[in-house]
Amino acid sequence: MTASSFSYQLQPHRIGQEFVRLFPISLFVVAFGAAFGLAATQKGILPLEALLMSSAVFAGASQFAAIDMWNGEVSVLPLIAVVFAINSRHLLMGASLYPMLKDLSPGKRYGLLLLLTDANWAVSAQDYQNGRRNLEVIIGGGLVLWLAWIVGTWLGVYFGGLLTDPQSLGMDMVLGCFLLAMALGGKQKSVRTLTAWAVAGVASLAAWKWLPPHTHVVIGALAGGVVGYFWLEKSPASKADAEEGAQ
Repeated sequence: MTASSFSYQLQPHRIGQEFVRLFPISLFVVAFGAAFGLAATQKGILPLEALLMSSAVFAGASQFAAIDMWNGEVSVLPLIAVVFAINSRHLLMGASLYPMLKDLSPGKRYGLLLLLTDANWAVSAQDYQNGRRNLEVIIGGGLVLWLAWIVGTWLGVYFGGLLTDPQSLGMDMVLGCFLLAMALGGKQKSVRTLTAWAVAGVASLAAWKWLPPHTHVVIGALAGGVVGYFWLEKSPASKADAEEGAQ
């Protein structure tokens, strides 16, 4: 039998555990959601429209970029291009999750990816490097972050004066520090993973300084992805799946 013959069964109790696990980081998501809600209302977007955007789009950086471009006449094609560029990192994130998702039905696979964020992707990827296939964190962690973003947006559109500039409190560094901890933490220290993160970081900083706005997201993701693609290395979880499938 092959490894793909084994169907992964999601465990509801673990989804709840992962919801709680990522709850602390969601508090900072609330703060940025409030900043978005305030910015949206200042641009003339109705509260309900802002809430619907956060509920359906659920993409913080892209929503802020869209707000920056918002005026009386929105240029749709440039807006699409900017949003696609910012979210293009999800192409690589999704590809990195393929070994964990390949034996799921298309409905379950793409349903999971609707809740994918930087944070729960990082946790899932680290767990996989440590030999644990953890799809529950994509659901549980994604749900708590999605709800936090909506709650934050609601606070922003109705009580925006409470938190006008989360960056002044250093909250813009929280997710970056969280992702760095995911890269450096864990039982297994993969040289490939650390190198990919380092290359992505350097490339992103260089692009941020010398290239147009928002391109640093694409450049960093592509640079790290190239390292991961050409420097092939099986994770403990993939080796365990292969051994189990061979039995």
